[in-house]
Amino acid sequence: MKVFLNSILGIILFSVLFSCNVEKENKTIQNRLAEASSPYLLEHADNPVNWYEWSPEALEKAKKEDKPIIISIGYAACHWCHVMEEESFMDSTVAEIMNKNFVSIKIDREERPDIDKIYMHAAQLLNGSGGWPLNAISLPNGKPFFAGTYFTKPQWKKILRQISQTYRNDKSKITEIAEDLTNDIRRTNGIENVDTADYSSSKENYITLLDNWKKRWDKQNGGYREAQKFPMPVSWSALLQYYYLSGNEEALDMVNTTLNKMVRGGLYDQLGGGFARYTTDEKWMIPHFEKMLYDNAQLISLYSKAYKVSGYEEYQQTIEQSLAFVERELSNDEGGYFSSINADSDGEEGKFYVWSFKEINELLKPSEVDLISDYYNIELNGNWEKQKNILYRRYSANDFSRKRKLSYPEFLSTLNAAKNKLLMARKKRIKPTIDYKILTSWNALMIQAYIDAYTALGNPKFLKKAIKTGNFLRKNTLKADGGLWRSYKHSGKQVSGFLDDYAFLIEAYIDLYQITFDPEWLESAEDLTNYTIKNFRDNTQTLFYYTNHNQSELIVRNVEIDDNVLPSSNSVMAHNLYVLGNLLENKEYLEMSKNMLERVYSEIITNPSYYANWVNLLGRKAFGTYEIAVVGEEAAVKNNLLQNKYLPTAIFLGGESENLPLLKSKLVEGETLIYICQNKTCKYPVSEIQAAFNLLENQQNDFEDKLKLWK
Repeated sequence: MKVFLNSILGIILFSVLFSCNVEKENKTIQNRLAEASSPYLLEHADNPVNWYEWSPEALEKAKKEDKPIIISIGYAACHWCHVMEEESFMDSTVAEIMNKNFVSIKIDREERPDIDKIYMHAAQLLNGSGGWPLNAISLPNGKPFFAGTYFTKPQWKKILRQISQTYRNDKSKITEIAEDLTNDIRRTNGIENVDTADYSSSKENYITLLDNWKKRWDKQNGGYREAQKFPMPVSWSALLQYYYLSGNEEALDMVNTTLNKMVRGGLYDQLGGGFARYTTDEKWMIPHFEKMLYDNAQLISLYSKAYKVSGYEEYQQTIEQSLAFVERELSNDEGGYFSSINADSDGEEGKFYVWSFKEINELLKPSEVDLISDYYNIELNGNWEKQKNILYRRYSANDFSRKRKLSYPEFLSTLNAAKNKLLMARKKRIKPTIDYKILTSWNALMIQAYIDAYTALGNPKFLKKAIKTGNFLRKNTLKADGGLWRSYKHSGKQVSGFLDDYAFLIEAYIDLYQITFDPEWLESAEDLTNYTIKNFRDNTQTLFYYTNHNQSELIVRNVEIDDNVLPSSNSVMAHNLYVLGNLLENKEYLEMSKNMLERVYSEIITNPSYYANWVNLLGRKAFGTYEIAVVGEEAAVKNNLLQNKYLPTAIFLGGESENLPLLKSKLVEGETLIYICQNKTCKYPVSEIQAAFNLLENQQNDFEDKLKLWK
């Protein structure tokens, strides 16, 4: 690539994909970030760097003074972002170089993901990888010519001096690089990059995509074969649906292996519950200790679905413990949830979570020490750095009690007593800081987490929580014009919502309707869908831009289609249009969904692990969708019992009135009936739950060719 070869005489030094956060003491506030509302930006308010937020003022200053722009991007839970802050941005000699020769903009990637996506793409094109902190340098018009991640202070100073000198003496060379790189970003990130191929939603094509999927599996450790392990819940949710549709036991084994390894590893907080963002090793043992709301919400949903299939007690415990963690650490008590928890506390990564053997020995009785050390793999000299131990397990509690020849109740009693002692001691430590932003999209995922937990475990408190969050978002993030804010804040500048905010909230409202049969949720979902179509859909009338049509200050408008740690906003919108199209009998929605699926079909078949949420939709299209209508006075009760079963391709509708097209002429006075339908053709109604399950099972068994295909 021309851009890669010309990347400023090799000044892109080795950069590291890491994460960051450091606590602050009383320091003098010196720059404009003191007026920011983002907790991450506020942490930089005492830097001697003359930081700006992304604003017309900053861009105009760069143009007027003809200075390149430093675009430094991070987030509050990030470890290495703040290592760089302490090393470089708090250093007056570094600040002098930055203030004299550049206009410096600091960005919270969670608040402005639209900006982050552009400059992360630049880093990936230049270096082959990216991460945070992300430090890009652009022309005054925002076109980047340099991007990297973490740099030491000497590296950063050298880069700044070289770029400043080159910009003064050979600006044309830098301009050429910036133009080439911007063109590459547009070429690889725009609508024109999405290729249309021969589309087929046949069962055979869906079944055989497993061959490409399996190439990335780590069958021994779970997850994908990577040096670092990210949970990737959308992948395993899609594979679980694949098992449901195909009957392929290998797929189910892969899901269970991954879920077991994740929850038993250091990725999961064995004492307090909740998952870290990723591990730095391939066995899920060494976490990068930051905890994100979006990971935990999606993983709660995933374990809930897996529990419906397997009934494993360990999955039930994971759901309950993770929800307790979210409520205890991330709830604002009004229905909203905060974004993340720092990796660091007291200036050290993971300090809040790790233990020396001496600490364990002093807190527990000798009999408890022996058992807990064995269960959590605690070593005398530590299993991690500085003779500290990260708690992790190799067995479920049940299997471990059998291994130790203890009765299960006896072991649980000892385990819980020991855990309580450790938790009480941990409470006395300095806690990691919390990013108090309440993001619309991530809170929508919590609605789904509570709905999935409710349908799996039947606890009515979970449904109440989902409804509370749904109402909270409707009250606090809905704009007067029908659009959304990106986040909820008591004060400060507001950022308009992006496509993921709309897509995730529409999906959550659809799910709230399907579990409550309250038509107001469906109306809200339809209103937001129509707003999204009007304000985000591209000129080809196929996919959706990540930004609203009126957000035009950036060098490119992203089109997000690949699924990663979060499902892509376009894949979620395609699902929404499909489900709403069926519920409302809206042919335009259904056609939009079909066109979106066709547009990315070749990528889905070739790279299913990177398009896992699209795989879900392809499976629905290939095998058909059940429309399950429950009508009558006991509709809500029977609906909840039906959804206790894993039915990933079903759409639920009903209530006590015939308020949707598919419900017409289905209400019979004095009875609550269940209709199992496909393509708007319904079987004879039944009143008993088991009879409905029998109809569904018979319908599944009609797919006689499914086992032949994958065998």
